[in-house]
Amino acid sequence: MRRIRSEVLDWGGTILVAGLLYLGFNTLAYAAYHVPSESMLPTLRVGDHFYAAKFAYGYSRFSPVVELPTGSGRLLESMPARGDIVVFRHPRGDYDLVKRVIGLPGERVQMRAGRLYINDTLVERRETGRYSYREHTGDIVEVTEYLERLPEGREHPILELSDDEHADNTPLYTVPAGHLFVLGDNRDNSGDSRVLRDVGYVPMERLLGRADLIAFSWQGCREEPDLACPGGLWADRLVRRPD
Repeated sequence: MRRIRSEVLDWGGTILVAGLLYLGFNTLAYAAYHVPSESMLPTLRVGDHFYAAKFAYGYSRFSPVVELPTGSGRLLESMPARGDIVVFRHPRGDYDLVKRVIGLPGERVQMRAGRLYINDTLVERRETGRYSYREHTGDIVEVTEYLERLPEGREHPILELSDDEHADNTPLYTVPAGHLFVLGDNRDNSGDSRVLRDVGYVPMERLLGRADLIAFSWQGCREEPDLACPGGLWADRLVRRPD
């Protein structure tokens, strides 16, 4: 009986230590996330399993696995760079989103006829192709792919159905202090900061981390006649950095 009790305590101690190590790693180093929608195509695809660096921007009450009930602000806060892909807690919900940082505190952002303006300056883009793809819901969508060049020279691909969709002409947004303006790369299929009553401006406090590595994809894209796989086939998703 004493031997059984000793073995149970040993196993219990091992499980406890493993749990604490997991919680610590998940809170302070890296956490795993998956992509549930097409809003970040072609950079992130439905089913992608990726890891976000929790230390990139510091820590807040949202950083642990379980949200802390008190406290505000961030410890060791660092401002994201424009173009970073960030994971954050929805400003009006209890779930996480992943988008790209476009506007920093104090900056002005606007969409005019499908084109992005930052501080009243048109952001460059060049067309890289047109294609159709099948969404995870089964619908077929025709898009134009562009390579967008942000003011600092950082480039990333975006998708557009057209330049005349519902969020292609917006008011002028001025990003409040302590907040970020984020967009999805799939511009006409993304709920983001353009919708102030939903996502709106993202408080820095709610940042969870920076998307650093796509490990693999749970849902591979199958090649079909006349249909593309945005971001490549499943093998192209293995252990790669998001753009």
